[in-house]
Amino acid sequence: MAMHEHHDHNHDHSHDELKEAVERLKTSGIRITPQRHAVLEFLIHAQTHPTADDIYKALEGKFPNMSVATVYNNLRVFREIGLVKELTYGDASSRFDYNTSKHYHVICESCGKIVDFHYPSLDEVEALAETVTGFDVSHHRMEIYGTCPDCKTKH
Repeated sequence: MAMHEHHDHNHDHSHDELKEAVERLKTSGIRITPQRHAVLEFLIHAQTHPTADDIYKALEGKFPNMSVATVYNNLRVFREIGLVKELTYGDASSRFDYNTSKHYHVICESCGKIVDFHYPSLDEVEALAETVTGFDVSHHRMEIYGTCPDCKTKH
């Protein structure tokens, strides 16, 4: 089995992800409303991890009749079929992350911003854990903390 994992954030890559996501919605029997499509597209293109509020603010111009509740409902639907992860790292509002391949989060302790960090060879950690413990490992998470460049320049 050939592994075609490359993490370049070029446009056709996001386009493929959007197509795949839409296919997954269809197979899950979920109607694809223009709003859903927009929320999904926004999430896939977002380099950071937006809150529902961020998504609402970004899209309200396009969908004047959309409410924050609509955004939340859509995110919940996406989360239930595993398209989107809800990240709760202590702060009040959940951030949402389009559930792509394995990646880790680097989290700023000052502003709470979460940035993706791809490091595929950490999959070996799971294999090693299985070998050593005899567990069937389903997943792991790792978080890295620090101060982001924006916050560093503020000090």
